[in-house]
Amino acid sequence: MEDFLASLDIDQYLPAALAWATNILLALGILIVGLWVAGKVYKGVVAIASRHPQLDDTLFKFFGSVARYTILAFVAIAILNRFGIQTASIIALLGAAGLAVGLALQGTLSNLAAGVMLLIFRPYKVNDFVDAAGKFGQVTEVDLFTTILKTFDNQQIIIPNSQIWGEQIVNHSHYEIRGVDMTFGIAYNENIDAARGVIDKVLAEHPHILNDPAPFVEVSTLNDSSVDFIVRPFCHGEHYFDILYSVPEQIKKALDDANIEIPFPHRKVIVVNESA
Repeated sequence: MEDFLASLDIDQYLPAALAWATNILLALGILIVGLWVAGKVYKGVVAIASRHPQLDDTLFKFFGSVARYTILAFVAIAILNRFGIQTASIIALLGAAGLAVGLALQGTLSNLAAGVMLLIFRPYKVNDFVDAAGKFGQVTEVDLFTTILKTFDNQQIIIPNSQIWGEQIVNHSHYEIRGVDMTFGIAYNENIDAARGVIDKVLAEHPHILNDPAPFVEVSTLNDSSVDFIVRPFCHGEHYFDILYSVPEQIKKALDDANIEIPFPHRKVIVVNESA
C-alpha cells in the first residue's frame, strides 16, 4: 500500500485540484452575490410602483422579473466561464431557440406587448365601465396578456390585449360627471313649450340629476311624424344607468298625464277607384 501511494505523483495532481477547488469557491461566491443582487434589483423595481400610486404594480413586477432573470443569465455565464466552458456557442444556441420560440408565440407576444402599453398608458383601470373590442362591461382585472370584463348579467369576458390595443376604447368611467343622451318625440300639433316644461319638471324632480351643469332640452329634429327633443341630463357616473333606464318611463307617464301625444309612425293609403 505504501509502495502504491509512493508511486502516485501528488505534485502532479495538486495544482489541478487547487484550481478546481478555487473555481468552485469562486463560482459559489458569484452565485451567492448574483442571487443577492438579482433579488435587490427586483425589489427595487417593484418598489418604484409602490412609491407612485399612478404606476401599475403588475407592470413593474414584470419589469422586475425581466431584470432579475437577466442578471441571473449573466451569473450563469460567469460561472460557466470559471470552469473554462466556452459560452459563445451556448449563447448562440439560446438565441436561436429564443427566435424559434418567439416565432411560435407571435400571438402571445403581441398580447404581451399590448398589455405593457395598456399598463403604461392606462386608458382604463379596474372597476371602470368600458367598451373595448366590441364588448361592454366592468373591468375586473388587467394583466399582461388579457383584460377581464364583468357584464351586467354576470358573465365574464376575457379579451386578449392585442384585440384592445390599437382599437377604439370608450371609457365610460373616466369623467366623474356624465351626460345621458335620450330622444323623445311629440306630435306636430302639440305645444313645444308645454312639452319642454313637462320634461324639465321630470328632470328637476329626479334625485340623481344634477342642477349644475343644467340639463339640456332642445328640439333636435323635425321628423316625418314627430318633433324630436334631445334630452341630456347630467349625473355622477355611478348613477348613469339608473337615469338611462328610469327617466324614459317617467317622461312617458308625465307626457300622458299632460295629454301630450307621443306619435308613432303613420302610413296614409290612398285608394283610387279606376272603374268610376
